[in-house]
Amino acid sequence: MAVDLLLGLQWGDEGKGKIVDVFTSKYDIVARFQGGPNAGHTLVFNGKKHVLHTIPSGIFHDNTINIVGNGVVIDPVIFKKELDKLDLQNVNYQKSLLISRKAHIILPTHRLLDAASEAAKGKAKIGSTLKGIGPTYMDKTGRNGIRVGDVELADWKDKYRALADKHEAMIAFYNVDVQYDLQELENEFFSAVETLKSLQFIDSEEYIYQAQQNNKTILAEGAQGSLLDIDFGTYPYVTSSNTTAAGACTGLGIPPSAIGEVFGIFKAYTTRVGSGPFPTELFDEYGETMGRVGQEFGATTGRPRRCGWLDLVALKYSCRINGVTQLIMMKGDVLSGFDHLKVCTAYIYKGDTISHLPYNIEAENVTPIYTELKGWQADLTAMNSDDELPKEFNDYVAFLEKELQIPITIVSVGPDRKQTIVRKVM
Repeated sequence: MAVDLLLGLQWGDEGKGKIVDVFTSKYDIVARFQGGPNAGHTLVFNGKKHVLHTIPSGIFHDNTINIVGNGVVIDPVIFKKELDKLDLQNVNYQKSLLISRKAHIILPTHRLLDAASEAAKGKAKIGSTLKGIGPTYMDKTGRNGIRVGDVELADWKDKYRALADKHEAMIAFYNVDVQYDLQELENEFFSAVETLKSLQFIDSEEYIYQAQQNNKTILAEGAQGSLLDIDFGTYPYVTSSNTTAAGACTGLGIPPSAIGEVFGIFKAYTTRVGSGPFPTELFDEYGETMGRVGQEFGATTGRPRRCGWLDLVALKYSCRINGVTQLIMMKGDVLSGFDHLKVCTAYIYKGDTISHLPYNIEAENVTPIYTELKGWQADLTAMNSDDELPKEFNDYVAFLEKELQIPITIVSVGPDRKQTIVRKVM
């Protein structure tokens, strides 16, 4: 049985959590394949908002197995807090939540290293979430990391001590003011590790292989967005993992030949959190309205998101490197009331007109070329089918489909799982 992928195509925050939640009833297994608590997947149902950071977004469905894959990095303290919130919802995660032994663990000193490194960069900081993600992946590639399976071994605390001592020496090297009480942080950390150990650890690549052999349906859930990919994103303003389709293979141990549908999620406009280039960013009332109506604040950091028009140059790029087969457009309802909309269809790059994403998209090199479309006034949030949607909205979707050459099969018209319209794609 093929594994379907669900990926963000912009700079994250596209609404992946909601769509995984909507899709989960069709899948036996939902598996996170990369990232960590720097992700924030927001789900809204029954009038309540739920934010997940590391736990897969299928956790609220009783009959679905949720796997935290080997490509994920886990902070036991944050993970425990997520579990505590699930306890309040009476979610029986003991039977439905499985952890890969090969997933790496974020130590308290990883977070401290993250803060010290970011402080040392000064004005050149990249806008890290300060969750210790980067330092943990650095230890992973440097072959120093501690994995979930290590906590089952008798000497794992000795390994922890050696790595934490190394981190403290590195923090001192940065020579910045990072105040901390490591003993206090470690008490909380080791307590959270005991909670983690109460869950079922698995050899996830074998588990997923056997599930495929038994024709189980599997959805791989990505975090962040394709433009934050460590290789293909707007480097160095990126995350520390592969957020694209290739990351699902390495983050779960599945071969490329096993991938089925690739669902790409994008907003009807564009947002970005933190530093980095953003060619279509708006600094006027349109951008302010997008942020206010769309409640554009990071689910993990709480930072306001930068907003701008939809960038088709970047979106086409993401579709190509991921092999997207179906598109899902989120937050179309946020654009209701705009008299006109703009879509970037090309760049002027160093004096030439181009339609591909170049190596550098900083403002001094790139000027967006826009196509203007008519806006719509209707409130979309109570609409249930594409027949009810205003002509201008459907024209907007049709324009995007023509440009991208990929069907937009679902549009979201609000945050609740019920505010999701499956389109009659020809």
